[in-house]
Amino acid sequence: MIFCRGVTAVTILLAVSAGPVAAQRGPALTALRERIVQRIAQQAGAEAAVSYRDLATGDSLDIGADVDFHAASTMKIPVMLETLRSTEAGRLSLDQGILLVNRFHSITDGSPYSLDVGGDSDSSLYARVGERVPVRELMELMITRSSNLATNALIAVVGAEQANASAHALGARRIRVLRGVEDGNAFAAGRNNTTTSSDLAVLLQRIEGGDALGTSSTTLMKQILLRQEFNDEIPAGLPPGIPVAHKTGSITATLHDAAVVYPPGRAPYVLVVLTRGITDGKVAATLIADVSRLVWQFATGIAPQR
Repeated sequence: MIFCRGVTAVTILLAVSAGPVAAQRGPALTALRERIVQRIAQQAGAEAAVSYRDLATGDSLDIGADVDFHAASTMKIPVMLETLRSTEAGRLSLDQGILLVNRFHSITDGSPYSLDVGGDSDSSLYARVGERVPVRELMELMITRSSNLATNALIAVVGAEQANASAHALGARRIRVLRGVEDGNAFAAGRNNTTTSSDLAVLLQRIEGGDALGTSSTTLMKQILLRQEFNDEIPAGLPPGIPVAHKTGSITATLHDAAVVYPPGRAPYVLVVLTRGITDGKVAATLIADVSRLVWQFATGIAPQR
C-alpha cells in the first residue's frame, strides 16, 4: 500500500502486482507507480489514493488503496447497486413512482433536515417535490448529475444499511454507507460515508464483469455510468471520445473519480483516484486528470493528445 501526500511525504509502502499474462511488466508498473507518486508529491497538501486494474493484462497497482476517505458522491454507486438488486428481487420496479419529498431524518437523533437546492449539482428535481418520480429517473439523476435529492429519495426506499450490505457482499468490505447526503448532525458526529480506492475498484470490476447483478441490470448500470455529465477528472486525461463509465464525488477539499475506461480494440481498465486536502477543485481535477493520463499511456502505449 502507498499513501501519498504532496510535498511532505509520509511513509510509502509499495503494492504493485501483475497477473500471469503481465508477469514481465513488473518493472514498468513500478515506474508507473513512481511517476504517479511524483505527480502527487508536486501538489502541496494533497493526499491521494489510486487503484488501477487492467482487465486486459491483469496489471494491478495500488497507492493508499486501503486508506479511508470520505466517500462523497461515490457512495451513490452502492445505492444504484442496491436499487437494482431490489428491482431484481421484485421489491421495486424501475417505472414505479416514488413520492418526492425534501424532508429527511438524521441518523444521529432522528431530527428532520432538508436539502439546499444551492448545494446540489442538480436543481431540476426540486421543482417536482410532491410529485411521483420513477425509480429509473431518480437513479439516472443520482449518477449522471449526482443529484443529492434523488439519492436521498432512493435511500429512503432501499435503505443505507442494505446498500452497505450489498457492497460488502460484492467484496467491497471497507466501504461504509451509513446515511443519505447532507445529514449535518451525522457529519458533526463523525458518522460519515467512507470508502477506499480498492473498494470502488472492486465494485466497478464486478459491474464490468457482469457478476454483480443480472444482465439487464448490468447493462443499465453501464449505460448510466457512461452518461456521466461531469468529466473534468479521469476523462480529461484521455484522448477525446474514449468511453468512460464513471462516478465522481466532491465535498470541501475532497474530489474523487472512479471509472471504467474503454480503450479501443481491447478490454477496459478500472481506475480510481481519491484526493483530499486540495481546496481548489480545479487543481484537484487537474491532478486526477494527470494520473489518468499516466495510466492511459502505460496501458495503451499511446500518449494522449487533447
